Amino acid sequence: MSINYLHRGGDFAGMPEGRPEKSSGFTLVELLITIAIVGILSGIGIPLYAGYIEKAKIVRAVAEITTVSKSITAYNIDNGKYPQSLAEVGYVSIIDPWGAQYRYLNIQTTRGNGPKRKDRFVVPINSDYDLYSIGRDGKSQPPLTARTSKDDVIRANDGTYIGLASAF
Repeated sequence: MSINYLHRGGDFAGMPEGRPEKSSGFTLVELLITIAIVGILSGIGIPLYAGYIEKAKIVRAVAEITTVSKSITAYNIDNGKYPQSLAEVGYVSIIDPWGAQYRYLNIQTTRGNGPKRKDRFVVPINSDYDLYSIGRDGKSQPPLTARTSKDDVIRANDGTYIGLASAF
């Protein structure tokens, strides 16, 4: 059965009056709502993603410090002393997740407390050697309480703690 629509004074015969024709596109309001929803989801998602990336970098730094620390311990067992640099244990060019070299200090051969990493009581955090990453900001100072040291990933208590300086 076919229906013929006859044109009568601007309306089509057989079509209900007052009903708009359907369109297949978005209206401006629908488009603005969609853009707003995408913006809100991006505003929530991007910071969360950045946080996960930073946590992953910290975990990577902890794993690398643990690995290098094991190599330094093996060197000490084999040679009866700690190396003077990371080059002696094969880690001359190891780079932390933020693009800087890991820092190493043989405390056994260092005089005074100047360059040694220190806790909030200004006591050295290690008795054998310091090994750490200078963290996201690329800056560090010997006391862990310094603002620039809070994001460092450190080895402390002669290797029983490896993690963020702010959590030590």
